[in-house]
Amino acid sequence: MSKNDKVLIKGNYAIAQAAVNAGCECYFGYPITPQTEIGEYLSGKMQELKRGYVCAESELAAINMVIGAVSTGAKAMTSSSSCAVALMQEALSYAASDELPVVLVNVMRAGPGLGYIYPAQGDYNQSVYGGGNGDYKIVVLAPSTVQECIDLTYRAFYLAHKYRNPVILLADGLLGQMMEPACFGEYPYPEIDNSSWELSGAKNRNSRAIYSCAKDEQKQIEHINHLFEKFELISKNETSWEEFETEDADIILTAFGSMTRNIKAAMKVLREKGLRVGCLRPITLSPFPHQRINQLAKSGKDFVVVEMNMGQMFKDVRYAVNGESKTELINRPVGEWLKVEEIVSAVEKIMEKNYAASV
Repeated sequence: MSKNDKVLIKGNYAIAQAAVNAGCECYFGYPITPQTEIGEYLSGKMQELKRGYVCAESELAAINMVIGAVSTGAKAMTSSSSCAVALMQEALSYAASDELPVVLVNVMRAGPGLGYIYPAQGDYNQSVYGGGNGDYKIVVLAPSTVQECIDLTYRAFYLAHKYRNPVILLADGLLGQMMEPACFGEYPYPEIDNSSWELSGAKNRNSRAIYSCAKDEQKQIEHINHLFEKFELISKNETSWEEFETEDADIILTAFGSMTRNIKAAMKVLREKGLRVGCLRPITLSPFPHQRINQLAKSGKDFVVVEMNMGQMFKDVRYAVNGESKTELINRPVGEWLKVEEIVSAVEKIMEKNYAASV
């Protein structure tokens, strides 16, 4: 079978195989629903390829093993879910400060606390804003299909090494468990030369030390400024989104991840009813497409955010709109995904309300 042939595959398995194709040399993980199949798949595949695989004793151990591996320039990854990713926040802060290319896959489940294994989108804040100490930024990619689970896993490894910055692939339990036809293709990115910074022990005594503790106050200020200048470059070069039917739209539906599928269907139904509705979906949640949303808001387009949480991305959309137009939220915190019919009904009521207010 050619690499360009489509195969029917579950989201979690697609992520795992894409990591293999991207050249992941080491995987360290700990089982937790709904992402356990990633580690299960790699437990066989990585050993078959004579690459590193460890089922760690905890999530803390797994993320710190990744830090150790990537400090040598290797491609390494861990995967987990929500409440377990919460345990990894300190390590992510270290990785961002040390400029290490950690790749973390988070297949979200319900929270807070242990929550429940049912899908949700409640880790937006955790991923985009982080739970570690200090000022730092992480790149966050949000797939909406099994095909994008593959494509964005490839991109995660590339961006992590290109910018020496942690990258989170933020999926959800629905996407991790569903099956769809998808094509793996070839890993589409160039390999990054890490020789200028990787730790190589006695092989290269000139390799720099990797540490988070600056020598003095001024050095720490310079270091933090450097991290944020780097993220400005990432924002300039890597911010991505997709949009549909926005040119003539009165209202733009916005969602991330698998909820995007439902807003696209809702947009089609609303268009058939003669209502001018479009869609915009951030692919990079961090960096977020603030500028594009603001441009659309300035042209008089209102925004309706649809998400399975209590309005976490809604705050970023409202910030991007910056008072130029109206923003509304359609949401549910956890459980059965918002149906197309529910979204259509809610949008119709919002449009009726906005029309009544304008006359």
